[in-house]
Amino acid sequence: MFAGQRRYGRDPSVVTLAAPATFNAPLSRKWRRLAAEIEAREGRRMRVFTCSWSDFFHEAADSWRDMAWEVIRRCPEYDWQILTKRPELVADRLPASWGDGWPNVWLGVSIENRRFVHRADLLRETPAAVRFISAEPLLGPLIATQDLGHPTDYGTGYEHDVAWEDGRRMDDDLPSLNLAEIDWLIAGGESGKGARRLDLQWMRDLRDACSAGDVAYFVKQLGGARPGNRLEDLPEDLRIREFPRRPSLEAASR
Repeated sequence: MFAGQRRYGRDPSVVTLAAPATFNAPLSRKWRRLAAEIEAREGRRMRVFTCSWSDFFHEAADSWRDMAWEVIRRCPEYDWQILTKRPELVADRLPASWGDGWPNVWLGVSIENRRFVHRADLLRETPAAVRFISAEPLLGPLIATQDLGHPTDYGTGYEHDVAWEDGRRMDDDLPSLNLAEIDWLIAGGESGKGARRLDLQWMRDLRDACSAGDVAYFVKQLGGARPGNRLEDLPEDLRIREFPRRPSLEAASR
């Protein structure tokens, strides 16, 4: 993400408001026509990944977030996917009319290793039509060994292979990801130069957890310097690209 911003001459440490033409583009006839075409061709609503180069709930966005909520409110024909690493800030930054969640807004949190599984707990406390987790980049196992139905030795080479004095890994005492009340999980490896390795067993353990919890699972990519993001690039047992289906979504699409 940072590399992409620098490539376009932007400072990733500074949160800035998009140019008016970009900020208001969802209100345009062009976008609305595109949404109608997707609905007619694919039988689904257009999905808009919001604030992809920043964090919608960052404190630096407080001055213009209400304007963004107004654009979202005026575009009920799109599904807005809002991902954050700051779920503790969400409750105080929702619109007054949020209620049980706007039907066209999906709220998600990033969880790349078990140090951050508490973000899912905070997400569960927030009313939303759809709650999702982005485990991309996946930098370690999200399911603890003791919670698996099979013996697993992940070996070495991932971010938290730092051991305590008794030889245990740092994450040995951390809980597994809890998928209760989560509708969708996206997983993928880190990409770009210097990408940290992905153990496919981490992905398979998430697949099994999603299956057990009736959570839609979407495997995006394996990562690496030249990540393949086509379905055929994935191992056959991980060619899974599911999307959540909830009554609220079906009602919103009618």
